[in-house]
Amino acid sequence: MSKAALARRVGVSDVTISYWESGTIKQIGHERLLALAEALDCTLSDLLDGTPAPPVQGGVLYMQVHQPAPWLRQGKTLMPLLGGLPVPHLTRDCHLVTPGNGERFDFLAEGDLAAILPLKNFDRDGLYVLERFDQLVIRYLSKTLDGDVSISDESQHLDTVAPETLSFTLVGQVRARWRLDNIDALGWVSVPQ
Repeated sequence: MSKAALARRVGVSDVTISYWESGTIKQIGHERLLALAEALDCTLSDLLDGTPAPPVQGGVLYMQVHQPAPWLRQGKTLMPLLGGLPVPHLTRDCHLVTPGNGERFDFLAEGDLAAILPLKNFDRDGLYVLERFDQLVIRYLSKTLDGDVSISDESQHLDTVAPETLSFTLVGQVRARWRLDNIDALGWVSVPQ
């Protein structure tokens, strides 16, 4: 986005944007900060902390541990959804997601891709994106014979709890994933769920 286009969206002159960038103007009013965050499609904390989410490119959303789920922060500029691919459980509501630069999640390493369905309820065994203590994690959730929820990371069982006592928020379910692999020319290998 050009400086002039950003200035129009925020309601200031492009000279003001230049002053903000150079640090000549050191204090920006709360109203202008909110307008700037909306124009840049990031959170206010991204602006203040100087750690913006990576840009969305080619329909792939980038997931970071210390950021909200990318399908939640995209707002009005939501990327095209997946659908029509011959993958079981892949619906039109799924988003193509990959870890951001230098990020790694259990079950999803940097460079891997996942089709994630935004949801808030545990409905069947599988991999889920969870938010806990303002961090995103991926865990395997399964229902026990007693109706409790078993929680595991990539290497071990972590806990078994009653559904009503879950200490995290479900934000999505991994419906399909593809691991980056150096074996074939394309580099992608589908990983069954």
